[in-house]
Amino acid sequence: MTSAPVLDASDVDERISASAIITVVTLCFGGLSAALTQTMVIPIQGELSQLLGTSAANASWVITATLLTAAVTMPVAGRLGDMFGKQRVLVVSAGLLVVGSLVAALSSSLLPMLVGRAVQGMAMGFIPVGISLIREVTPPKLTATAIAAVSATLGVGGAIGLPLSAWIAQDFDWHVLFWTSAALALVVTLAVVVFVPAVNDAQGGRIDAVGVVGLAVGLVSVLVGVSKGNDWGWATGRTLGFLVVGVLVLLAWGFYELRQDEPLCDLRVTARRPVLLTNIAAVAVGFALMAQSIVVPQLLEMPTATGYGLGQSLLATGLWMAPAGLMMLVFAPVSSTLINRIGARGTLMIGAAVVGAGYIVAVFLMSAPWQLLIASVVSSSGIGIAYAAMPTLILGSVPLAEAGSAVGINGLMRSVGTSIASAAMVSLLTSSTFDLGGHAIPTQSAFRLCFVVGAVAAFVGVAITALVPTRQPSTSA
Repeated sequence: MTSAPVLDASDVDERISASAIITVVTLCFGGLSAALTQTMVIPIQGELSQLLGTSAANASWVITATLLTAAVTMPVAGRLGDMFGKQRVLVVSAGLLVVGSLVAALSSSLLPMLVGRAVQGMAMGFIPVGISLIREVTPPKLTATAIAAVSATLGVGGAIGLPLSAWIAQDFDWHVLFWTSAALALVVTLAVVVFVPAVNDAQGGRIDAVGVVGLAVGLVSVLVGVSKGNDWGWATGRTLGFLVVGVLVLLAWGFYELRQDEPLCDLRVTARRPVLLTNIAAVAVGFALMAQSIVVPQLLEMPTATGYGLGQSLLATGLWMAPAGLMMLVFAPVSSTLINRIGARGTLMIGAAVVGAGYIVAVFLMSAPWQLLIASVVSSSGIGIAYAAMPTLILGSVPLAEAGSAVGINGLMRSVGTSIASAAMVSLLTSSTFDLGGHAIPTQSAFRLCFVVGAVAAFVGVAITALVPTRQPSTSA
């Protein structure tokens, strides 16, 4: 008579680790697919007005709509994950990406396209919820690496999206962009259902509907004012109106949230010094990420007739940018090693400093594509390190029941940084121009100034992070 095999502790650990790795890979793939939507229409943005039969000003909302809904959705999705269970919210987020992609794929006019793009943006809630789930489904030895990997997908998806979208737009009908996104989203949805465990982590509670509406109105107003300030004019009544209304609504929203027993965002937790300073640093790091994403492609595509432009095609530009995005993923395990050795605060400082160093390199090396590649790779390596450290700092400072909401707010702050960077870079590039064939072209000094500002933002992030109080590591028996 044979007895059943006996598993020792190492066998059990191996099975747990294997299951955790599959879960993390699924979360990474989902985060990458969601982040890809942020840049997928950039290769066709110059043609959107013709493709959709509208004005260029209206067509610009195709990009803005996704950024706005993503910013609002991340903290809301985090809160819903805490209330109803993170795996459920991940499935819904992936499903929204399917729906949004299908609507966009079937669109040939502005209104349905805006609806599809807005729904796609709502899928960005996948990333903060996935990050907050990690410490519940991974053994401690894998947690830091897993958080680093999922955090990196925010940048990797955007970087991969550029060459992939450029290739599709160049060789196929532009609707294929969205059919591809829909296919990826469907795979993500099925993978989350099959491979991501439904942990019993639902805390219950009620949805703060007033808080959701207040946050949405306030954020959208501020971000629209920031995003459209260059087009409308910063001193116009429309821009100032959006900014003032947004700020007032957010102030009223904050006052309301502080008086609720079950708020959408617990601002008392958010106001804790480690969380608050990490979120402020997230604005600076998000600014630095977007500055590179805007400035480097323009410099690569600038015609050689300018005397400093590099004359690269859209596809070539995407390919020059792709390695930088991949470096974010490559440096995920480096970040986790640093977190385990010196802590998340020191790791975030190192990451932000490396980002600043990359911009300094770009100030002096901008006369050839390979030079910008080096600068971008350096900066993106720092982004990969920094993006992994931020959620680790947040998760170490908030209760488990509020992990999703806290990570969502951190993602929101990064989005605020990217929105500010977008407006700032456009302002800087249009502040110093010359005429070329009847078109106003930014001068080389304007590009150089953008790199300097990006470096300053990164080093401001270093200084802010230095103020984050250190936590004494807990010892276990």
